[in-house]
Amino acid sequence: MKTSIVVAAAVAVLALSACDRPTVVVPAPTPPAVVTVPVPGPAGPQGAPGAPAEKGDTGATGAAGSTGATGSTGSMGSTGMTGAEGAKGDKGKTGGDTIVVVPPPAPQR
Repeated sequence: MKTSIVVAAAVAVLALSACDRPTVVVPAPTPPAVVTVPVPGPAGPQGAPGAPAEKGDTGATGAAGSTGATGSTGSMGSTGMTGAEGAKGDKGKTGGDTIVVVPPPAPQR
């Protein structure tokens, strides 16, 4: 089975390469045709002005659009949780020999 595929492929290659290709014949080029182009003459006199155009009618005004529907009210949010209670501070020390001097108020001007 393996050799029959290889033999068939080799025969196909030989058969296709043995074909004779036809020769392509290119016709001789023909000389280009000469075309005479007429030259325009001088411009003629200007024509009379045209009549003024009539003004058209104004179109009708469109109808007013309808008012949109009012949106619904949103729901109320829930109440937040109470925060945790902070730690208690230590008791302060009793005062020693500290003297506090309060200056007298400044005189008004």
